[in-house]
Amino acid sequence: MSASIEAHPGTGRPAAARVGRLARAVGSPLFWLLLVLAGLALPISAQVLRARTPPLPVLGTLPGFTLADQDGRRFGASDLRGYVWVAGFIFTRCPTICPAITATMARMQHRARGIEQAFRLVSFSVDPDFDTPGVLAGYARKHKASPRMWKLLTGPFDQMKAAVVDGLKIHMADQPQPRQIEGQQDFASIFHGTHFVLVDQELRVRGYYASDDPDVVDRVLHDAAMLVNRGD
Repeated sequence: MSASIEAHPGTGRPAAARVGRLARAVGSPLFWLLLVLAGLALPISAQVLRARTPPLPVLGTLPGFTLADQDGRRFGASDLRGYVWVAGFIFTRCPTICPAITATMARMQHRARGIEQAFRLVSFSVDPDFDTPGVLAGYARKHKASPRMWKLLTGPFDQMKAAVVDGLKIHMADQPQPRQIEGQQDFASIFHGTHFVLVDQELRVRGYYASDDPDVVDRVLHDAAMLVNRGD
């Protein structure tokens, strides 16, 4: 037993030396300076990593348009310049996809509080002859649309089609009224695209998003926030 002990007489010395060096380092002002600098570098590194995220593509630029909002006021491209905004396409007597699209935009409105000063939602009616400002105002109240953040637009059919089809590149029906089938209105004939469109401060289209994507609210608001914060 004693031979075994004598064979390793210095077993505790390296550990003791390391503890001593650590104690001296912690007591050094240089140690604390380096620790503070490392802490400051972390957010800078995070910003650099975020800056490496590529900008969204530019998919087109909108021409000017002027329509009417749910309050009957003239509203168009010039009112949206300087904002990041999302376009959706609905009509108030739609029995199928439009209620879901509107509900999704309502969730975007609720979750966009952090960028609300620079962000807007715009619903274009593809049935503008029926969806007068008064009809849209009632629809807006039903869905708790913020009068400041969320505009619902109507206007002459040809002007609406120019804004939706020529400008935003979303399909909509050629006829301004539903077809009549056996005396019943065929609302399916008022077909239209169901994607959301993200537009930047310079009226450039930056993204299309399937409205039935389960993650669409997260994706749209992530990209909108990037445009608001970075401007590209």
